[in-house]
Amino acid sequence: MPPTIPQRGGPGAMRRGPASMGGKTVSGGKARLGGKLGAKRHRRIIKDTIRGITKPAIRRLARRGGVKRISAGIYEDIRGEIKARLELIIRDVVTYTEYRNAKTVTVKDVIFALRRLGKPIYGFDPDTYHGDAKRPGGRAPASD
Repeated sequence: MPPTIPQRGGPGAMRRGPASMGGKTVSGGKARLGGKLGAKRHRRIIKDTIRGITKPAIRRLARRGGVKRISAGIYEDIRGEIKARLELIIRDVVTYTEYRNAKTVTVKDVIFALRRLGKPIYGFDPDTYHGDAKRPGGRAPASD
């Protein structure tokens, strides 16, 4: 019985040409490595990911900052400010990473970028880390 052609989508529907066996596409007696035919399986849809910062998340941050009431129109403004701030930070982080001729962003890159912008994170870099905060006994040092 000959193999049937799937009527709906799926990985098999993408191969409408020559036969495929074990990752090699066979066509006319010649084998091509990695030859894919047809449309791409997944198309990347560009969407506004800043919408992932939800209204409840913004409310929680505001509560932590001491805000009691929040106007309904403020959420889009906050998302815009967060996006602008992240773009600033990420631009510096990428600059540090490219300077190192690296492809991976490290914690140090982020720390240096935040320090350059005047908003360092305390406790991550040697300048602000205090190793004597905890003793091996599990108790904090006694303050006199």
